[in-house]
Amino acid sequence: MTGLDLASLRPRLPSPLQEIEDDRWSRHGVRLLLKRDDLIHPDLVGNKWRKLAPNLAAAAGRPLLTFGGAYSNHLRATAAAGRLLGLPTVGVVRGDELADRPLNPSLARCVSDGMRLHFVDRSTYRRKGEPPVLGEILRAAGAQDAYVVPEGGSNTLAVRGCRALGEELRDRAEVVAVACGTGGTFAGMAAGLGAGQRALGIPVLKGGFLTADIQGLQEAAFGEPRGDWSLDDRFHFGGYARTTPELDAFAKDFKDRHGVAVERLYVAKLLYGLVALAGEGAFPVGSRVAAVVTGAPFTG
Repeated sequence: MTGLDLASLRPRLPSPLQEIEDDRWSRHGVRLLLKRDDLIHPDLVGNKWRKLAPNLAAAAGRPLLTFGGAYSNHLRATAAAGRLLGLPTVGVVRGDELADRPLNPSLARCVSDGMRLHFVDRSTYRRKGEPPVLGEILRAAGAQDAYVVPEGGSNTLAVRGCRALGEELRDRAEVVAVACGTGGTFAGMAAGLGAGQRALGIPVLKGGFLTADIQGLQEAAFGEPRGDWSLDDRFHFGGYARTTPELDAFAKDFKDRHGVAVERLYVAKLLYGLVALAGEGAFPVGSRVAAVVTGAPFTG
C-alpha cells in the first residue's frame, strides 16, 4: 500500500473529446477533434496527470525529486502534486546562475506549492543521468531518500500510464497527434491506439533525435516498438521554449474562434503544424484528426 489516495484528487477521465468547426481543416475534408487532456485536473494538467500518477503511486509516500528548466511545466505539476498529497518535493533546476536572480513566476509557483529548489550548473545538469552525478546531486540537495522522477516525467511507468490516452482514442480518429518534448506521452499513446490508427508527433525541440528516444522508451516499457507512428520536425519555431509573433497570433486567433486557450510552447505548435499538413494534403479526405491538448497556458 502506498498510503496515497490518488482517487481523492478526482481526475476527469476519460478526458473529453471535442469537435472543432474550422475551415482551415474542413476545406480539405478533415475533421478536427480536440482531446481535452487540459481538463483532467486543474493543477495536474494534461499529460502531467498521466505521467505523474503512476510515479506518485510508486513513490509510496517518499519525497519526490525531479528536474527541469526555469519554466518547466513538469516542475510546476510535481510541486502541485506534492502540495495536494502532502509530499515533500525537490526541483533540480538547470542553470546555477538562476539562483542569484529573482524567481520567475513559474519557479515562484513551485516554491509557493512547497517545492525546494536546487540549482545546478548546466554541465552537471547534462550529466544528471550518470549514476555518480545523480548521487552527488541527491547528496547536495539533501534528498538521498527521494524517489527520482526524470526530466519531463518520461520513464517506463509514465509511458505505460500514457498508453491509456491512446486507448481512450481507439476508433475515434484515423490520426492522433500530439506535441512532443521528451517523447514519453507520445510513446505511450502510440502504443495504446488500435489497428488502422496512426500517431503523429510534432517535436518542439530542434535536433531530430527524438525517434531513437521514443523507440527506447517503448522498448523499455513494452519490450518492443509499438504502434504506427511518425514525427514531423518542421514546427518547433526555433526550439524549446521558443515562440514567434506568427505563432502567438495563431494561438490568439484560435482562442478567439473557438474559446479554447492555447498553450504556446506545445499546443500552438501542434495545431499550427496540423493546419500546414492539412493544406499539404497529408490527411485523406474524410479523415478525423485528434489533437491532444496536453496543457493550458500558465497564468502566473
